[in-house]
Amino acid sequence: MRARMADIAKQAQVSEATVSRVINDRPGVSAETRQAVLTALDVLGYERPERLRKRSAGLVGLVVPELDNPIFPAFCQVIESTLAQQGYTPVLCSQSPGGVTEDEYVEMLLDRQVSGIVFVSGLSADTTADHARYQRLLDRPLPIVLVNGFAEGIEAPFVSCDDRQAGDLAVSHLVALGHQRIGMISGPNRFISTQRKLDGYRIAMKRELGISDPDFVSLTLFGVEGGEVAADRLLAKGVTGIVCGSDLMALGATRAARRRGLRVPADVSVIGFDDSPLIAFTDPPLTTLRQPVTAMAVAAVNSLVDEINGHGAPHSEYLFRPELVVRSSTAIAPARRKVPAATPAA
Repeated sequence: MRARMADIAKQAQVSEATVSRVINDRPGVSAETRQAVLTALDVLGYERPERLRKRSAGLVGLVVPELDNPIFPAFCQVIESTLAQQGYTPVLCSQSPGGVTEDEYVEMLLDRQVSGIVFVSGLSADTTADHARYQRLLDRPLPIVLVNGFAEGIEAPFVSCDDRQAGDLAVSHLVALGHQRIGMISGPNRFISTQRKLDGYRIAMKRELGISDPDFVSLTLFGVEGGEVAADRLLAKGVTGIVCGSDLMALGATRAARRRGLRVPADVSVIGFDDSPLIAFTDPPLTTLRQPVTAMAVAAVNSLVDEINGHGAPHSEYLFRPELVVRSSTAIAPARRKVPAATPAA
């Protein structure tokens, strides 16, 4: 084996230590050097180790945090169809509480020798998570693309909706309707999407109303129930408009308002985020910030395919502008109102 290592190193013009790292599939070797060693193996007639054989042509991992929120199936549908058009088959990995984790799914995908992985709102979106897991994939090297999960230091393409712009647009819309007591509810502050929406909200509150430190922010768990709890806190402070971090949270905010005997939008206006499927058919139809799902998904797939084909997509963040979709959950602000006490939930 020692003689063979020396032959391979000579053919590839690298050290034997580098050959060893490549053969054992260890990080710390550039993609060009790794390919040179693999080519040397082929030229000299040596069989590649099982783990280094050509990845399964056409398989691409698609990792999403859940499928309960309709925005994630929307992303999956477009990503899957776009991959199919380019000759790739997605392997969908969706998580559930207490189920298979993102890291465990990644190990499964590596065992299947996928050509690349698309992460939608993965652990990269959590600023407290260890992002070294993504660097280890890049060091293999394995092409990855991260959707709505920007993190500093990861040399990969990112595709994101401009959350700062979303927070700004929502506040500007409510101010134009005469609202001044405008609240913001979203998920935990450790998520980059929450941080950015809050930045946009605060920037617009300062610019439009001269309020530099608004006392109308309530952070909670994502989902309808979290939105209801957070909105109830803000309604107790007399807000007349609520900007929400997701459409599901906006549905919770509407429920909280009705539990207090308030009408949406006559007494309180509510704005969501995502424009997920069927949200236009709620009661009332929800004003929301639409994520450009199709454009984002196509950009993510194109970037991944470029990476797979060795064309090197730019390792930067592509920001897509959200669109304000005005429906019936926002209206001119009430002149004044008393704050009704909450009634017990049924």
